[in-house]
Amino acid sequence: MPETALSPVAEGTSPATTVEDLARDLGVRKVTVLTEEILRDGSGALATSVTRAAAAAIVRNPWAGSAVSTDLAPETERLAPVLAKILTDRLTEALGGAGEIEAFGKSAVVGLKGEVEHAAALIHTPFFGNLVREFLEGTSILSFSDDRAEPGTTIAVPMWHKEAASTRSHYQTLTLSLSDAPHPNEIVVVAAASTGSRPHPRIGDRTTDRPVTAEILEGIL
Repeated sequence: MPETALSPVAEGTSPATTVEDLARDLGVRKVTVLTEEILRDGSGALATSVTRAAAAAIVRNPWAGSAVSTDLAPETERLAPVLAKILTDRLTEALGGAGEIEAFGKSAVVGLKGEVEHAAALIHTPFFGNLVREFLEGTSILSFSDDRAEPGTTIAVPMWHKEAASTRSHYQTLTLSLSDAPHPNEIVVVAAASTGSRPHPRIGDRTTDRPVTAEILEGIL
Protein backbone atom coordinates (compact mmCIF):
# COMPACT_ATOMS: atom_id res chain seq x y z
CA MET A 1 0.00 0.00 0.00
CA PRO A 2 1.42 3.41 -0.88
CA GLU A 3 2.30 5.38 2.23
CA THR A 4 2.94 9.06 2.77
CA ALA A 5 4.83 10.02 5.92
CA LEU A 6 4.10 13.51 7.21
CA SER A 7 7.35 14.94 8.54
CA PRO A 8 7.44 17.19 11.62
CA VAL A 9 7.45 20.94 11.11
CA ALA A 10 10.80 22.52 11.86
CA GLU A 11 10.79 24.93 14.81
CA GLY A 12 10.33 28.52 13.71
CA THR A 13 8.75 27.72 10.35
CA SER A 14 5.62 29.41 9.06
CA PRO A 15 2.11 28.13 9.94
CA ALA A 16 0.39 25.44 7.90
CA THR A 17 -0.33 26.46 4.31
CA THR A 18 -1.88 23.26 2.92
CA VAL A 19 -4.26 20.66 4.31
CA GLU A 20 -1.31 18.24 4.53
CA ASP A 21 0.63 20.80 6.58
CA LEU A 22 -2.35 21.24 8.87
CA ALA A 23 -2.82 17.48 9.21
CA ARG A 24 0.83 17.09 10.19
CA ASP A 25 0.53 19.89 12.73
CA LEU A 26 -2.54 18.17 14.23
CA GLY A 27 -0.63 14.92 14.72
CA VAL A 28 -1.14 12.88 11.55
CA ARG A 29 1.90 10.60 11.28
CA LYS A 30 1.19 8.85 8.01
CA VAL A 31 -1.43 8.38 5.31
CA THR A 32 -1.79 5.00 3.60
CA VAL A 33 -3.85 4.22 0.49
CA LEU A 34 -4.95 0.71 -0.51
CA THR A 35 -6.34 0.25 -4.02
CA GLU A 36 -7.65 -2.99 -5.49
CA GLU A 37 -9.30 -3.91 -8.75
CA ILE A 38 -11.91 -6.68 -8.72
CA LEU A 39 -12.12 -8.41 -12.08
CA ARG A 40 -15.44 -9.93 -13.03
CA ASP A 41 -15.57 -13.27 -14.84
CA GLY A 42 -17.46 -13.58 -18.08
CA SER A 43 -17.60 -11.83 -21.38
CA GLY A 44 -19.44 -8.94 -22.91
CA ALA A 45 -21.25 -6.88 -20.29
CA LEU A 46 -19.81 -9.11 -17.55
CA ALA A 47 -16.21 -8.44 -18.54
CA THR A 48 -15.97 -5.30 -16.41
CA SER A 49 -14.18 -4.41 -13.22
CA VAL A 50 -14.69 -2.46 -10.03
CA THR A 51 -11.97 -0.49 -8.30
CA ARG A 52 -12.08 -0.04 -4.55
CA ALA A 53 -9.84 2.07 -2.35
CA ALA A 54 -9.31 2.85 1.31
CA ALA A 55 -7.39 5.86 2.60
CA ALA A 56 -6.17 5.60 6.20
CA ALA A 57 -4.71 8.35 8.37
CA ILE A 58 -2.70 7.46 11.46
CA VAL A 59 -3.15 10.31 13.93
CA ARG A 60 -2.05 11.01 17.47
CA ASN A 61 -4.93 10.48 19.89
CA PRO A 62 -5.45 13.89 21.53
CA TRP A 63 -7.44 12.25 24.36
CA ALA A 64 -5.16 9.29 25.16
CA GLY A 65 -5.05 8.74 28.91
CA SER A 66 -7.69 11.38 29.63
CA ALA A 67 -10.63 10.92 32.00
CA VAL A 68 -13.90 9.57 30.64
CA SER A 69 -15.50 12.89 31.58
CA THR A 70 -13.31 14.77 29.06
CA ASP A 71 -15.23 16.88 26.54
CA LEU A 72 -14.34 15.49 23.11
CA ALA A 73 -15.97 18.25 21.06
CA PRO A 74 -13.15 20.86 20.82
CA GLU A 75 -10.55 18.43 19.42
CA THR A 76 -13.14 16.74 17.22
CA GLU A 77 -14.02 20.05 15.57
CA ARG A 78 -10.32 20.79 14.94
CA LEU A 79 -9.24 17.40 13.67
CA ALA A 80 -12.16 15.61 11.99
CA PRO A 81 -12.67 18.08 9.09
CA VAL A 82 -8.97 17.91 8.20
CA LEU A 83 -9.07 14.11 8.19
CA ALA A 84 -12.17 14.16 5.99
CA LYS A 85 -10.40 16.37 3.47
CA ILE A 86 -7.09 14.51 3.21
CA LEU A 87 -8.77 11.09 3.05
CA THR A 88 -11.34 12.02 0.40
CA ASP A 89 -8.63 13.74 -1.62
CA ARG A 90 -6.77 10.42 -1.71
CA LEU A 91 -9.91 8.49 -2.64
CA THR A 92 -10.92 10.76 -5.51
CA GLU A 93 -7.36 10.65 -6.84
CA ALA A 94 -7.24 6.85 -6.65
CA LEU A 95 -10.69 6.28 -8.17
CA GLY A 96 -10.79 8.92 -10.88
CA GLY A 97 -12.93 11.56 -9.21
CA ALA A 98 -16.05 11.73 -7.07
CA GLY A 99 -18.25 11.13 -10.11
CA GLU A 100 -16.79 7.62 -10.51
CA ILE A 101 -17.61 6.61 -6.93
CA GLU A 102 -20.81 4.68 -6.22
CA ALA A 103 -20.31 3.34 -2.68
CA PHE A 104 -18.58 4.58 0.45
CA GLY A 105 -17.92 3.82 4.12
CA LYS A 106 -15.76 4.75 7.09
CA SER A 107 -13.94 3.21 10.03
CA ALA A 108 -11.80 4.15 13.02
CA VAL A 109 -9.63 2.05 15.34
CA VAL A 110 -8.20 3.50 18.55
CA GLY A 111 -5.05 2.26 20.28
CA LEU A 112 -5.10 0.66 23.71
CA LYS A 113 -4.52 3.90 25.65
CA GLY A 114 -7.76 5.30 24.27
CA GLU A 115 -11.48 4.59 24.33
CA VAL A 116 -13.67 3.41 21.49
CA GLU A 117 -15.45 6.73 22.02
CA HIS A 118 -12.27 8.50 20.87
CA ALA A 119 -12.48 6.65 17.56
CA ALA A 120 -16.18 7.43 17.34
CA ALA A 121 -15.54 11.12 17.94
CA LEU A 122 -13.52 11.36 14.75
CA ILE A 123 -15.99 9.66 12.38
CA HIS A 124 -19.49 9.84 13.88
CA THR A 125 -20.08 13.60 13.88
CA PRO A 126 -20.95 16.05 11.08
CA PHE A 127 -17.38 17.36 11.20
CA PHE A 128 -16.30 14.17 9.42
CA GLY A 129 -19.38 12.50 7.93
CA ASN A 130 -20.96 15.58 6.38
CA LEU A 131 -17.70 16.54 4.71
CA VAL A 132 -17.02 13.05 3.37
CA ARG A 133 -20.50 13.04 1.84
CA GLU A 134 -19.94 16.48 0.32
CA PHE A 135 -16.50 15.71 -1.10
CA LEU A 136 -17.61 12.34 -2.54
CA GLU A 137 -20.94 13.75 -3.80
CA GLY A 138 -23.10 11.39 -1.78
CA THR A 139 -26.34 11.75 0.15
CA SER A 140 -26.55 8.54 2.20
CA ILE A 141 -25.29 8.20 5.72
CA LEU A 142 -21.99 6.32 5.73
CA SER A 143 -21.82 2.72 6.86
CA PHE A 144 -19.15 2.29 9.50
CA SER A 145 -17.11 0.20 11.91
CA ASP A 146 -15.11 1.19 14.97
CA ASP A 147 -12.85 -0.72 17.34
CA ARG A 148 -10.04 -0.64 19.92
CA ALA A 149 -7.01 -2.75 19.04
CA GLU A 150 -3.26 -3.24 18.79
CA PRO A 151 -1.10 -2.55 15.71
CA GLY A 152 -1.66 -4.96 12.84
CA THR A 153 -5.34 -5.56 13.50
CA THR A 154 -7.55 -6.22 10.49
CA ILE A 155 -9.79 -3.24 9.82
CA ALA A 156 -13.02 -4.08 8.03
CA VAL A 157 -14.64 -1.09 6.35
CA PRO A 158 -18.24 -1.74 5.21
CA MET A 159 -19.63 0.23 2.28
CA TRP A 160 -23.00 0.82 0.66
CA HIS A 161 -24.41 3.00 -2.12
CA LYS A 162 -23.60 6.67 -1.61
CA GLU A 163 -27.10 7.79 -2.65
CA ALA A 164 -29.31 4.77 -1.86
CA ALA A 165 -28.12 2.98 1.27
CA SER A 166 -30.66 0.15 0.93
CA THR A 167 -29.37 -0.89 -2.51
CA ARG A 168 -28.11 -4.39 -1.71
CA SER A 169 -25.92 -4.71 -4.78
CA HIS A 170 -23.49 -2.22 -3.27
CA TYR A 171 -23.15 -3.84 0.17
CA GLN A 172 -19.47 -4.74 0.35
CA THR A 173 -16.49 -4.68 2.71
CA LEU A 174 -12.89 -3.66 2.15
CA THR A 175 -10.31 -4.94 4.63
CA LEU A 176 -6.86 -3.62 5.39
CA SER A 177 -4.16 -4.03 8.02
CA LEU A 178 -1.45 -1.59 9.13
CA SER A 179 1.55 -3.31 10.68
CA ASP A 180 2.59 -0.28 12.73
CA ALA A 181 -0.76 1.20 13.73
CA PRO A 182 -2.51 2.10 15.83
CA HIS A 183 0.14 2.64 18.51
CA PRO A 184 -1.42 2.80 21.99
CA ASN A 185 -1.70 6.60 21.75
CA GLU A 186 -2.97 6.73 18.14
CA ILE A 187 -6.16 6.42 16.14
CA VAL A 188 -6.48 5.06 12.61
CA VAL A 189 -9.22 6.82 10.65
CA VAL A 190 -10.29 5.28 7.32
CA ALA A 191 -12.52 6.38 4.47
CA ALA A 192 -13.27 3.85 1.72
CA ALA A 193 -15.05 3.94 -1.61
CA SER A 194 -15.88 1.77 -4.61
CA THR A 195 -16.64 2.51 -8.24
CA GLY A 196 -19.33 -0.16 -8.38
CA SER A 197 -21.20 -3.02 -6.79
CA ARG A 198 -20.13 -6.49 -5.74
CA PRO A 199 -19.33 -8.77 -8.67
CA HIS A 200 -22.50 -10.26 -10.17
CA PRO A 201 -25.06 -9.00 -7.60
CA ARG A 202 -28.29 -10.99 -7.89
CA ILE A 203 -30.03 -11.30 -4.52
CA GLY A 204 -32.72 -8.78 -5.35
CA ASP A 205 -33.66 -5.64 -3.50
CA ARG A 206 -36.47 -4.17 -1.45
CA THR A 207 -38.25 -3.24 -4.66
CA THR A 208 -38.30 -6.90 -5.78
CA ASP A 209 -38.76 -8.68 -2.43
CA ARG A 210 -42.01 -10.49 -1.74
CA PRO A 211 -43.49 -9.93 1.74
CA VAL A 212 -41.73 -12.13 4.30
CA THR A 213 -42.82 -12.65 7.92
CA ALA A 214 -42.23 -15.27 10.61
CA GLU A 215 -45.07 -17.25 9.08
CA ILE A 216 -42.60 -18.77 6.63
CA LEU A 217 -41.29 -20.88 9.54
CA GLU A 218 -44.62 -22.68 9.89
CA GLY A 219 -44.19 -26.26 8.83
CA ILE A 220 -40.38 -25.92 9.01
CA LEU A 221 -39.84 -25.71 12.77
